[in-house]
Amino acid sequence: MLIKGLQKTTLLDYPSKVAATVFTGGCNFRCPFCHNASLVTKITPEDEIPEEEILAFLKKRKGILDGVCITGGEPLLQKDISEFCKKIHELGLLVKLDTNGSRPNELGALITDGLIDYIAMDVKNSKALYAKTCGIASFPKEVEESVGLIMSSGLPYEFRTTVVRELQTAESISELCQWISGAERYYLQLFKDSGDLVGNGYSAYSADEMTELLKIAKQYIKNAELRGI
Repeated sequence: MLIKGLQKTTLLDYPSKVAATVFTGGCNFRCPFCHNASLVTKITPEDEIPEEEILAFLKKRKGILDGVCITGGEPLLQKDISEFCKKIHELGLLVKLDTNGSRPNELGALITDGLIDYIAMDVKNSKALYAKTCGIASFPKEVEESVGLIMSSGLPYEFRTTVVRELQTAESISELCQWISGAERYYLQLFKDSGDLVGNGYSAYSADEMTELLKIAKQYIKNAELRGI
């Protein structure tokens, strides 16, 4: 596992759980608004954290932590992700996976093998604007496959969209929500400039504008909510 960061305790990343968050390095998307640019474009060995060190920390926190969030970057690019999830389960901890949905085969294997307990997938935009939003050449059909896998998995899950004024519109949010209509949970997340973005020149909608976008989302997804407002 290429591990580039560890947040030792979070009450936000895993709903209703006390968790640690593990950050993996590398991503196959180049979303210009990504707030973890250092995990995507600046992969150097100097700041890598050994897997054994992570597991030793988690073992010491048994009884305090409920689970572990594995995020990135894109965790499903890691060839030993299955083994890592298995080791976390062996410690008696739950696993939440954050993914961009581009690796449905790897995602499906984790689901089938019972190695993840909660899935959070970033659904970036309508299909027509997906490539632009992700900084890639064309709409990745794998994302559509992952949406179907997750919705039929039987696992608790959420879809989420970081809303950026220069990328999403009311129309594209409507089209996106029609695509994932009936989802268990969906969050419209307020964009915040972390100072570590892949691109530049991006800004957030106002709280009132986000509320209007939420009204659109709720037409198709009952459990749609705002996050970060």
